Amino acid sequence: MDILVSGSLAYDRIMEYHGKFADHLVADRLDEVNISFTVAGLTENLGGTAGNIAYSLSLLGEKPTILGTVGLDYHRYFEWLEQCGISSAAIRVIPEVFTASAFITTDETNNQITAFNPGAMMFPSEGDFSAVDSSQSIAIIAPGNLQDMSEYAQRYRDMGIFSIFDPGQSLPVWNGADLAQAIGHCDVLVSNDYELAMIAQSTGLTASDLLEKVDTVITTKGDQGCEIVTRTGSVTVPPVPTGNVLDPTGAGDAFRGGLIKGLINGESMQRCVEMGTVCAHYAIQQFGTQTYTYTMDEFTGVLDRHFGG
Repeated sequence: MDILVSGSLAYDRIMEYHGKFADHLVADRLDEVNISFTVAGLTENLGGTAGNIAYSLSLLGEKPTILGTVGLDYHRYFEWLEQCGISSAAIRVIPEVFTASAFITTDETNNQITAFNPGAMMFPSEGDFSAVDSSQSIAIIAPGNLQDMSEYAQRYRDMGIFSIFDPGQSLPVWNGADLAQAIGHCDVLVSNDYELAMIAQSTGLTASDLLEKVDTVITTKGDQGCEIVTRTGSVTVPPVPTGNVLDPTGAGDAFRGGLIKGLINGESMQRCVEMGTVCAHYAIQQFGTQTYTYTMDEFTGVLDRHFGG
């Protein structure tokens, strides 16, 4: 099975703030915020939605194809992908700019503030689909270059490739009509609950409207689990209890890797979401987005123990 993963590739600079952002916000002065947070340290990790999802899939024994862009500082990322057994052949190098970079600060209550420099992500990845067998392919369109997201959604629909639309962090730059059209070209919409509210606000689409455009709406809700909604009803999948949560960054991308693995295996949508939930469980126990690891025996053990064999 050819797994097409489009989205961003980025270097994540992750910082911890030992306090609460909310304690330093003045309610009646939010239109002129000027705050400096002294963080406890900084780590640099490889990230980006496409890279994170591909990494999650690699832990599950898959070799996805990444459709994305990197800049002149790509070398360390390519070396890492090679170590993970992931090809960089379909990634476009933009030599005039730096690779996209995210600066993420997390407070003690897991609230996050992120500044993002798109860099090479401003350029489309120009994927080549001439050798793709649509009957043996699955695709996810993750946040990245907007042209890619729109065009790949249309391309996958035209080619008959099962696709997942994951607008995530890209939502603020979409206009409602184009977003609704892109969603309608795909089979599954996945987002967190806040993003789903943003989608509704931008497009004017209700929950029932969305189900006229896609077969399945998957909504992650943090410690409240994940909701699967189809035209026949809804199911809630609880989270895996995790007592040592260190960093929520990248949990959603890890989840998507498990979701795709389940779809490849022909599992029910509920089981696919359970698999994604286990992946997220591992991701939040480490700082960074491509730093967690597990064996397949460990993964299967957690999956069966919490959700049944």
